[in-house]
Amino acid sequence: MSQTPDDMLLGRIALHYKLVSQEQLTGAAQRQARANPPVGLGQALVELKVISVEQFKWLESAKQQYQSRQTASAAPAPAVAPASRPQNSKPIAAIETHGAVVAKPGSLAQLLKQAVDAKASDVHIHSGAAIQARIGGTLREFRPGLMDPAAIETMLKEALEASDRSHLDSTWDLDTALILPGIGRFRASFYKQQRGWDAVFRPIPADPPTLEGLGLPAILKKLTEFHQGLVLVTGPAGCGKSSTLAALVSMLNQERSDHIITVEDPIEYVHSQKGCIVNQRQASKHTKSFANALRAALREDPDIIIIGELRDLETISLAITAAETGHLVMGTLHTNNAIRTINRVLDVFPPKQQAQIRAMVSESLRAIVSQRLIPTADGKSRIPALEILFVKPAVSNLIREEKTFQIRSIIQTGRNDGMCLLDDSIAELVKTGQVTKEVARRFAEDPKRFA
Repeated sequence: MSQTPDDMLLGRIALHYKLVSQEQLTGAAQRQARANPPVGLGQALVELKVISVEQFKWLESAKQQYQSRQTASAAPAPAVAPASRPQNSKPIAAIETHGAVVAKPGSLAQLLKQAVDAKASDVHIHSGAAIQARIGGTLREFRPGLMDPAAIETMLKEALEASDRSHLDSTWDLDTALILPGIGRFRASFYKQQRGWDAVFRPIPADPPTLEGLGLPAILKKLTEFHQGLVLVTGPAGCGKSSTLAALVSMLNQERSDHIITVEDPIEYVHSQKGCIVNQRQASKHTKSFANALRAALREDPDIIIIGELRDLETISLAITAAETGHLVMGTLHTNNAIRTINRVLDVFPPKQQAQIRAMVSESLRAIVSQRLIPTADGKSRIPALEILFVKPAVSNLIREEKTFQIRSIIQTGRNDGMCLLDDSIAELVKTGQVTKEVARRFAEDPKRFA
């Protein structure tokens, strides 16, 4: 069976988003040629277990979206993905679904496309209120007029598959990832409030970020040089923790030949396999909970374990155990600085375990990065300010001796080792004119410093 233009386009899309390799595509074409009765390229890829049925459905949807944008005179798609996209095409979607829903095109898709073009970091859809978007760290009215609750409910639920709609109707909350072919991937949170249904969407770029692209210092590359221990990225919600963690995972993926397991809720950045084998699991989609996934991970021969959020005693305990048993564990916490992070980890354990857990943390903890995203002086974007702690023997001793409050002085004197206090980082941004003193006072640990 010779390949049809539809097969060739589907193959090109699968190659471009690294769902398949050229060798796998060739193998599927050979299987097509031998098949009786004939099968399509997508079916052949599924039969060879190169892609899942879910990924095949996504490819078909993405192909249809692509075709709908082409003019009648457009040239047929080549059999092999070009080195760069043709000029008359646009990005189709994220690399893989990984538990995300492929949303139906419609008003929601159009709205989120406009938000992506406006470089919004979040889009708020609220029943009985105007649609707003967070641009440059500030919420702004994005589409005027109060939204009808019934119309909002229809628009939001049409974007979900049946199982997610059922979950939302029964629990009134849903966190998931959403794919809009031709637009991108979004972290989505659906919930019910007194006026009706609401949702918040956060665009997730198709490619994982880099430290340089995020405006983060090169010293953070040191975090990827550890082969065992616990590394924590902390800060309040919306401060870029997930992006920083994704940049570190991307570096590990390129520079090592390890097995990386991530546990997230939902999966945000999708990592294709480069130097490492990368397996990404979503809580409630691919595993019952973070704790279940961590217990299972210890039997799955991982080298690196990435935890989207250290939420509770069981998850934190398993993370410390994994770090102690020879794995590199990276995770996030909603804490404001290095000392509070250490105290938060210790305080979740009951008093009778404190001596033991202090010893374990002092031996397994390698580094803490606490960050904020601060509005720039021109009000057009946000820039990161960081507190960085690398754990030295002196820090380990203070953790064991219940003197974590003295760690601040070690960070102050550890500049040559790459350490930095949050207020020092903010002061440098003020000194270079990137941030105003007024804004610095809002984010500083000691606002009087910027009086």
